[in-house]
Amino acid sequence: MVTEIDRDELKQKLDHSKKLVLVDALSEEEFRKLHLPGAINIPADQVRRLAADSVPNKDVEVIVYCAGPQCHASDKAANEFNAMGYSHVRLYVGGKHDWIKAHLPVVRQGDQRAVA
Repeated sequence: MVTEIDRDELKQKLDHSKKLVLVDALSEEEFRKLHLPGAINIPADQVRRLAADSVPNKDVEVIVYCAGPQCHASDKAANEFNAMGYSHVRLYVGGKHDWIKAHLPVVRQGDQRAVA
């Protein structure tokens, strides 16, 4: 089952080093341009091919996001993770749009550290 997570809960988890895998479900190009700190890139159409190597523990909390509410890549990716037997899949519907709107740090292309 896929459940939603909001920005505040996600930020709290990231700030307190909770054990999770944060997945950006957009293309590699979009990921390189801008992503949330600590995220890995597994494009929605490649979850079946990449998940086992990138996220070998199916019991870890997997939080998936994409550009925002109008983007459905995260829905697709979250459902794929769920179908593959991952037991704790969360969906950050607000995505990059919501995160940036709140002036939270992001990683931009060519910058290895998070910037606001």
